[in-house]
Amino acid sequence: MTAPIIGPVLRACEVTKVYGGTHALAGVDFAVAPGRVTALFGENGAGKSTLMKILAGIEQPTTGHVELDGRAVRLQSSRHAADQGIAIIHQELSLCPNLSIQDNLFLAREVRTAFGAVDRKAQREATAAVLDRLEEHVDPDRLVGDLRLGQQQLVEIARALLQRARVLIMDEPTSALTAPEVEVLFRVIRELTAAGVAVVYISHHLDEALDIADDVVVLRDGTLVATAEAARVDIRWIVEQMVGRDQDTLFPSREPVLGQEALAVRDLTVADPATPDRLAVNGLSLAVREGEIVGVYGLMGSGRTELLETLAGRLRPASGEILLSGTPLDGPSVRDRIARGVVLVPEDRQRDGLVQTMSVGQNLSLAALGAFVRGLFVSEPRERAAVARTIADVTVKTSGAQAAIGSLSGGNQQKVIIGKALLTGPRVLLLDEPSRGVDVGAKADIFELMAAQARRGLAVLFTTSDAEEALHIPDRLLVLARGSLAGEFRRGELRLGELRLGEVTREELMRVSGGGTQDGSS
Repeated sequence: MTAPIIGPVLRACEVTKVYGGTHALAGVDFAVAPGRVTALFGENGAGKSTLMKILAGIEQPTTGHVELDGRAVRLQSSRHAADQGIAIIHQELSLCPNLSIQDNLFLAREVRTAFGAVDRKAQREATAAVLDRLEEHVDPDRLVGDLRLGQQQLVEIARALLQRARVLIMDEPTSALTAPEVEVLFRVIRELTAAGVAVVYISHHLDEALDIADDVVVLRDGTLVATAEAARVDIRWIVEQMVGRDQDTLFPSREPVLGQEALAVRDLTVADPATPDRLAVNGLSLAVREGEIVGVYGLMGSGRTELLETLAGRLRPASGEILLSGTPLDGPSVRDRIARGVVLVPEDRQRDGLVQTMSVGQNLSLAALGAFVRGLFVSEPRERAAVARTIADVTVKTSGAQAAIGSLSGGNQQKVIIGKALLTGPRVLLLDEPSRGVDVGAKADIFELMAAQARRGLAVLFTTSDAEEALHIPDRLLVLARGSLAGEFRRGELRLGELRLGEVTREELMRVSGGGTQDGSS
């Protein structure tokens, strides 16, 4: 039952934030009420994260102020905000991979015994309890660096839950979670709102955000452009408010022109790197032709990431064969695969895709530096020209090649990683969850980039856990379940009775990806 609307617990009043000559926020009024979920939508760069950082005490407004329980307050730091009952789950994980789960949860706020020592038993019990609440049964003493990305995301969520906040800000909390994990999180959110907690929910998964939200707020270019009750709007309305165009324009239309078979996989078996006695990929066969976009849809644990990492040379197969244009792809290293024309855009852009201490230009050219070497030195004019051309080609919004990579939005960072891959001159482009954590506008740009590369004759193989992408982007969709091929859908080919690709329901995809068959049997 939806909680009644009462006065706001936290409010931003006419807040403006200026960075140099850039207005990240311009006179924004934003409020959240106890017991309600407020979904905040906007493209990357719209000002969502800046606004949340101000509400969480991480940033200070240039003008305007924040009110807590109707009184103006200056939140001096994130610790000060936490003391006032405001907790935030950041979009980019802020965990220490070399520490255990419990140490991450209690970092800088350890539980002490009467004698001042750290009470590790109490911390361990509290950690186990909050993980059980999230239905993630992991040893509290396990290192965070050994967890998969989705589990790390749950640790970040668990840390916020332990703060017993009155206001909980969630910035992309489900970007790495499986569908069952999202269901658990939503159950926890409903428990929190039933107890009077105000929740701010930011997500680029518009449908799931609309499912959990009571209220909707849309930012565009640092300005609040629309508010509404969630029950009165739909995804089309949200997209139009965010980007000023119809959502049907977000998915590129194309008529593929297919060439020769570029990549083939035969009976591929890959051990799970975290649990070697389990198979992540089990006897899988597939093929991708020149000019074709093939999607791989599957839940967490389906083997989709392990498949792409094996093709890219990061993991070694236990058995099976990988062919590039009919020739066995035997080179075991990532470097060898790139030299042969197979390159991967990884799922975790912060850990695997970018070097945070390098500039935009340095990140772009890193994988292709060998192409710019003349004699003993790198030809800087050639490198600069290639970087400038790539920035334009992949439409990176940046002040220039020398800009810090951290100054870019998530969507533009993802474009840099794609640009870096394209600078290597690939024949096969592999993309693992290429739209994870980016807004609808950046998604549209990334999908168009994929389509443009296919038109140039590249073979494109990408993974996704997003049903809308799975149904709209690929020319052919493969569904994985527990490392094996569970279903295949071709554009224009009758499958599942009278359903065609693009008309297949989310429920059908979920059933097949869960291990059911295309004919409806188990």
